[in-house]
Amino acid sequence: MSTFTIPQSSHLLERRAFLAHSATGLSGIALAAMLSEQGLLRAEEELDSTVSGKAPIRPPIDPSKPFAARPTHFPAAAKRVLVIFCSGACSHLDTFDFKPELIRRHGQPLPGADKLITFQGEQGNVTKSPWTFRPRGECGKMVSDLLPRLGALADDMCFVHSVHGKTNTHGPGENFMSTGFTLDGFPSMGAWTTYALGTENENLPAYVAIPDPRGTPQNSVNNWGPGFLPAAYQGTDFNALKPIRNLAIPASVSPESDRRAREFLKQMNERMQERYTGDSELAARIASYELAARMQLSIPEVSDLSTETAATLANYGADDTTHPLKASYAKNCLLARKLLEKGVRFVQLFNGAYQTGGEGVSNWDGHKALEQQYNLHGPVLDQPTAALIQDLKQRGMLQDTLVVWCTEFGRMPTFQKGASGRDHNPEGFTCWMAGAGVKAPFSFGATDEFGYKAVENKVSVHDFHATILHLLGLDHERLTFYYNGLERRLTDVHGQVIREILR
Repeated sequence: MSTFTIPQSSHLLERRAFLAHSATGLSGIALAAMLSEQGLLRAEEELDSTVSGKAPIRPPIDPSKPFAARPTHFPAAAKRVLVIFCSGACSHLDTFDFKPELIRRHGQPLPGADKLITFQGEQGNVTKSPWTFRPRGECGKMVSDLLPRLGALADDMCFVHSVHGKTNTHGPGENFMSTGFTLDGFPSMGAWTTYALGTENENLPAYVAIPDPRGTPQNSVNNWGPGFLPAAYQGTDFNALKPIRNLAIPASVSPESDRRAREFLKQMNERMQERYTGDSELAARIASYELAARMQLSIPEVSDLSTETAATLANYGADDTTHPLKASYAKNCLLARKLLEKGVRFVQLFNGAYQTGGEGVSNWDGHKALEQQYNLHGPVLDQPTAALIQDLKQRGMLQDTLVVWCTEFGRMPTFQKGASGRDHNPEGFTCWMAGAGVKAPFSFGATDEFGYKAVENKVSVHDFHATILHLLGLDHERLTFYYNGLERRLTDVHGQVIREILR
């Protein structure tokens, strides 16, 4: 009787062998993916790849000191940045962009826009601003009576009247202004800045986001998130009313016990790092916990406004008992100044929150009753923000601090049909800068005679971001982070520095 011999290689078809090889293969795929994400599988020539014809510059980062100060690409005009973000799309036509044609054509149809449909529907007629524009400062810049104190500082401001975006929806608009992309998941301006430069203060976060007293903006943490950058570069969010969570030492722990525990933990961490010298994630985790421990002492100090003089509190409006919301925002402005004074690299101060209480109640989204709503929002923004800029100037900090005022898009020169407010308009709006490296008083670009579209020296959001990075001494085309097979950057593949506004 003949026998049938199974070939030697047939074990590959056996069930257990098949499962074992499958598991090994899947593990290999996972390992390759992880190594690829960290850039460890790229060939040597790929590591020297170019972006826009230039070699990328990735900052040298010690995982044990992720926030250590790092050099700029070239001499910088600004050491730190303050971004004042008016959430809800503040109307340029009722604040900083004076259009006499709106007065002359008030109540008439917008030429060439018959039955124009925008974000919320059909538009009505051209409508002048409810507030009178007057010449401000020695330069005579026309600014509306809605913001008289900010208008008085026109000689210190560089207005960019021709900014245009790519979305008329608040969430994507906030993303675009804060990250350069309309989608979620991309690093914010502040995250890119602290990734590139770190900070000179070892006891405070490198990047702080200060939400409005009424709450967070519509896209919340996306405005100060790290995206695909290391999580260490996310902004730390807190304000004068809501301190950082989980920072206080438990009442059951005495100061001496806390000190001794920290010393012991430091010894253990040092031993662990000596044992695992190549573990960058361990080093980064230890660094983050050590920063949190130092913040237990530094944050209460910087958040304490009781040391401010009565004159300072009055100047900001922080003592205004008749207007609690303005007083709360004023305290946020004081907090921003103290953080900048202590060396925080990037501070993002929000004016306006997501729609709590109905449309336009908590932010600048004035669709239905613009005059009524802006008469509430204007005083909240005006005095405290103006005082903050004056304070920075008096302390000599405006020389090396870049102040940026922005919003997600503008508003229409018409009122919505059947309403008394303006619809969304990303085609042309105003932002301004003050301080380090920018011309002042100066106005750049223009919208058309109705303020509808940017027509002269048009500025994209990517141009705006490129200019901010340039003032910080960073080349926006070369500051990159390798992610998912691409050299990513804040300005994507776009952006030109607005050199005309630079000193």
